[in-house]
Amino acid sequence: MTNSIKSIANRTLEIELEAIKGLSNFIDDSFEEAVKAIHATKGRFIVSGIGKSAIIAQKIVATCNSTGTPSIFLHAAEAIHGDSGMITPNDIVLIISKSGESPEIKNLVQLVKHFGNTLIGMVGNTESYLAKESNWVLNTTVTKEACINNLAPTSSTTAQIVMGDLVAMCLMELNNFKAIDFAKFHPGGNLGKRLTLTVGQIANANPKPIVQAATSLKEVILTISKNRLGATAVVDANNKVEGIITDGDIRRMLEQHASIQDLKASDIYHTSPITISPDALAVEALTLMEQKDISQIIVAEALNYVGMIHMHDLMKEGIL
Repeated sequence: MTNSIKSIANRTLEIELEAIKGLSNFIDDSFEEAVKAIHATKGRFIVSGIGKSAIIAQKIVATCNSTGTPSIFLHAAEAIHGDSGMITPNDIVLIISKSGESPEIKNLVQLVKHFGNTLIGMVGNTESYLAKESNWVLNTTVTKEACINNLAPTSSTTAQIVMGDLVAMCLMELNNFKAIDFAKFHPGGNLGKRLTLTVGQIANANPKPIVQAATSLKEVILTISKNRLGATAVVDANNKVEGIITDGDIRRMLEQHASIQDLKASDIYHTSPITISPDALAVEALTLMEQKDISQIIVAEALNYVGMIHMHDLMKEGIL
């Protein structure tokens, strides 16, 4: 049974991979003109379908909205019961259907044509009613479904969703949509934090362990313990960063000295420590800390001490 399940899964995967690979044959002039039309429109991008295609349409709308192309989902069955009122003169309508022949799709096509809107058909049958009535066609023809009976929408819906991604990514680049723009639409969650959370925001919420070169070792240890960041910055009288002392430095020092009574921060601190600007993104701090194999990093602006962040801060914020 186990081998049979594995073989079914692998067979399904191969069939669907072939469907995706086949799309490269359909990136043609019609595809290019359709994308150009969506990009140039002064209206909205309305995407419609019925059944499984309606679900794909909703996903395409979600992807486009989050990548800079204002889009609206219209259910084909509801369109003929009043929802077609959402279509305004400048909108472009994309209708998704495998057959291009279902009654709901034909009715919606007639409505769109009556309104005078540009119509794009994403269809798996280029001889269908939808294909022939469309201004441009996004061809999602597949040779067969992954279903053993060649009935359940599998390869065809995979082709639709990938074709939708191709359109969305082309529009994203045509719109010069950058990471900072993406962040505006995704302010919540870990994704938003990776794109917006700065080092300074974390450091401002943290304690700011600080000593000077002449500070006694006992006070250094107390400062590190009290602030719970595993290190302290060493600064001069003008708050300029001179160095850093970590709890690892303390342990190594205790191994090397029988007495610590006369030791000072200047005896053990690391000069020219790695620092990062408070304006840097937290994800940049993570990259730097991983590259340098360190757990803490000093936040400084023109060597003026701002604070410190720890790898645990990045874990807590979901950056790591």
